[in-house]
Amino acid sequence: MAKRLISADTSDVMQMNGAELKQSIKASEGRVIVSENVVVHEAIDGLTTSELAAAFGADLILLNALDVLNPVILGLYPGEETLATAKLHHDKKSIRRLQELVGRPIGVNLEPVDPDAKMAEDRLEIPKGRRASAETLKEAEQLGLNFIVLTGNPGTGVTNAQIAENVAIAKENFSGMVIAGKMHGAGVDESVVSKEAAAKFLDAGADVLLVPAIGTVPGLDEAELKGIVELAHSRNGLVMSTIGTSQEGSGSGFLENIAIRNKICGVDIQHIGDAAWGIQSPFENIYPLSKAIRGERHTIQRMARSINR
Repeated sequence: MAKRLISADTSDVMQMNGAELKQSIKASEGRVIVSENVVVHEAIDGLTTSELAAAFGADLILLNALDVLNPVILGLYPGEETLATAKLHHDKKSIRRLQELVGRPIGVNLEPVDPDAKMAEDRLEIPKGRRASAETLKEAEQLGLNFIVLTGNPGTGVTNAQIAENVAIAKENFSGMVIAGKMHGAGVDESVVSKEAAAKFLDAGADVLLVPAIGTVPGLDEAELKGIVELAHSRNGLVMSTIGTSQEGSGSGFLENIAIRNKICGVDIQHIGDAAWGIQSPFENIYPLSKAIRGERHTIQRMARSINR
């Protein structure tokens, strides 16, 4: 049986496959935090945004704007702190190097773009290496990523139907944990949260359903979120609530409140996104979120646990 993630050492984490990672999250009983950060932002004093997020207590790191066909993570290699100085590392060691630096499971956003989507805003075109496909999912496997998130950034034209289709493709080409859903509209004129869509994601093989956190999108209430959680749990799935609406920067009081409300609804993972600064949540805001859902003891343990264990 996998060790619960909130108590796992790096040596434990690096040996987990997708099924074991999922079980370790389930065993943590709603006390797991994912920090999402943009990898192409200028490095801070030579450090990746992932290292900083891990230092403040994140259990999992989700990379946004990573092109898996041309992986660039600023701050990962000496002298590569800006896009102007970065090189493309075709040795495929970028993710494994980052795993060694942070001692956390590493995931990536891949976007199931629907070319026929009815857009509520102008479409944002993204590179091939950031879109979900059999090719990029195979590449994610080769890079050694621990999980993938099939979702959409604002304006990219990701639809629920395309997400479901790509979940099935992911299960054929990727052995890690598969997370699927939306945290906001992604520019498409359709419901962000839908039990019907959630059921289709589970039918296709999703391990974790992604839903907006209570208080982040208009109209989503506790009853609706609880319904999604009950559906997922009845089918051996997990649920991740997400803050991806710039409210990552709303302050500790908001984050503590939202954390407790979503935990009451039964979510297994709480995500804090990168929209507050456009690159990363304010690092000091990971701490109150962590402390609210698991207390000071586990918060400090996660922050202090050596990556060499």
